[in-house]
Amino acid sequence: MIICRELCKRYGRFDAVKNLNLNIPKGTICGFLGMNGAGKTTSIRMLTGVIEPSSGEISIAGFDMKINPTEVKRRIGYIPDRPYLYPSMTCIEYLEFVGALFEMDSATQTNNIEMLLKHYSLWGKRNELIQGFSHGMKQRLATCAALVHEPQVLIVDEPMVGLDPIGAKTLKASLKNYANDGMTILLSTHSLNVAEELCDYILIINDGTVLVEGSVNEIKRLAKSEDSNLESVFLKLLNPLNEQVEI
Repeated sequence: MIICRELCKRYGRFDAVKNLNLNIPKGTICGFLGMNGAGKTTSIRMLTGVIEPSSGEISIAGFDMKINPTEVKRRIGYIPDRPYLYPSMTCIEYLEFVGALFEMDSATQTNNIEMLLKHYSLWGKRNELIQGFSHGMKQRLATCAALVHEPQVLIVDEPMVGLDPIGAKTLKASLKNYANDGMTILLSTHSLNVAEELCDYILIINDGTVLVEGSVNEIKRLAKSEDSNLESVFLKLLNPLNEQVEI
């Protein structure tokens, strides 16, 4: 469902991403992990069509990003860590605007908007201006916007930022359900406990290239680690000298 071959992004002499290869099957939640500056954000920007790769190929849902960028973008939902929303719009107006961008038919759009706003506890705020929303409410609205057109692929960057415990629990359960229904999810997060709880597959990137990939248990074996949690394994892989790091 998400395939990358030898994906590279260069800025002058600096290689932000080097020969990245991905093959994420349908219905999989893939955790995309790495320290700050590892290349995760650049990779996501290429996968969502925000920036062009310097070289390499991206295929999503069977469509080549270079040949059919519009068809690829129709099949992607993206939840950024810092969503930009139009503060002078209401919930309903914003989601209708997003639906129009994807040329949704009126009935499907109306049904999806109501379903999503109710599911993410925003129905009661549907006619209120976004400018009065808390960060967590904006994050939930951004989630609705990413899902309103029924994407086949969902790319999520730090999904739990700003969410209260109930909102976080709702989103985690929803992501599992979406994957069970066949959606492919790429989840970039620093919350390693969230990655361990949700992800079928883990990919750790470092210095712009894949360091290790596999299930949590496979990564533990590759790291020759007997630690019981992903955070300990992650730190061992990226910080073998056990120096103090910020992740």
